[in-house]
Amino acid sequence: MTRIFINQINNFYNIINIIYIFAYTRQTMKINLNTLKYVVAVDSHRNFVKAAEACGVSQPALSAAIKNMEEELDTVIFDRNSHPARPTPSGEKIISMARATLRSASMIEEFVLGERGGTGGEVSIGTIPTVAPYVLPGLFREMRGSWPDVRLKVSEMRTASLMEKLRSDEIDIAIMSTPLGQKGLLEIPLYYEKFFAYVSPSDELYALEEIPSEKLASERFWILEEGHCLRSQVLNFCSGSRRSHTEYQAGSIDTLVRVVDMNGGYTVIPELHLPFLDVEQKKNIRPIVKPEDRKTGQTHRQSLLMPGEASSDRAAPDGEGQCPACIPVREVSLVISEHFVRERMLNVIADCIRKIIPDNMTDSRLKRFAIRL
Repeated sequence: MTRIFINQINNFYNIINIIYIFAYTRQTMKINLNTLKYVVAVDSHRNFVKAAEACGVSQPALSAAIKNMEEELDTVIFDRNSHPARPTPSGEKIISMARATLRSASMIEEFVLGERGGTGGEVSIGTIPTVAPYVLPGLFREMRGSWPDVRLKVSEMRTASLMEKLRSDEIDIAIMSTPLGQKGLLEIPLYYEKFFAYVSPSDELYALEEIPSEKLASERFWILEEGHCLRSQVLNFCSGSRRSHTEYQAGSIDTLVRVVDMNGGYTVIPELHLPFLDVEQKKNIRPIVKPEDRKTGQTHRQSLLMPGEASSDRAAPDGEGQCPACIPVREVSLVISEHFVRERMLNVIADCIRKIIPDNMTDSRLKRFAIRL
């Protein structure tokens, strides 16, 4: 699994080349960074109007800039008869180079800001819905208080969409459940979060002090709808048939809790949702254990790794034991494209999240080391 807590050598020779190229092209062609941003935006949105909105300019201004660039290059970048807009074969190569150039320009800006000791600008963050309620409110507070010059653009989406937008540079950073094992994406583990059973007092499992994972799969089990990575993680540690209560599958953890409160049965919720429960609801919480836990004496609190992981693959929170066979837990990480260069901004976001996550859940490396790209 790729990890980026190790140093990589920055190639400043490429940066010098970019500066030279732009010094030349600004004198010979009507190509500038803004036009390249417009080209990339149209490719990302496949729509000139939406691209203009994303870039904060009018659609005629964006179209005129791209048209001027095409005339200067004597090359058509986008097939305007196609709906949605699609690049021509030559356009695809130009767009690829434009993305690389914008990344290099971003590297220059990041380097200069770092030299001045400053952090500012805009950062686009995406997060999965089952993490957003626990991280975003605190992240907004920390960023507003400590880094008021940074403008956050945050959106919620599911894992597949986040990976797609990271690859297309539509977002800078994603906060999501890992490991992903996706080529071209780098992961920085933030914290490890346990799962708990939330059981209605009317359910037979309520009498148990802890819930064996093999007892979770039944028709009384309420789960998240298809597409949520947390749904897949939960089903992975539920033995037996995978039947859901009636035909309803909820879209949020809060909805799952309310459904159990009003309809009986049980669900599974992440650890960071526990503070959202009232006093009576907290009485419905039960630890989840596997048969291996009871045979070996492994406690629920020591369950830190997903099935199949070696203990060396993850840096557990300080003071915690590790057991490759013990579940349930999820790893939540910052995920970036392998081309991401804004190291200082990445550390700012990671540090703000570290301040809002309980210390015992935080990845031990994040406490001791700065992130190095």
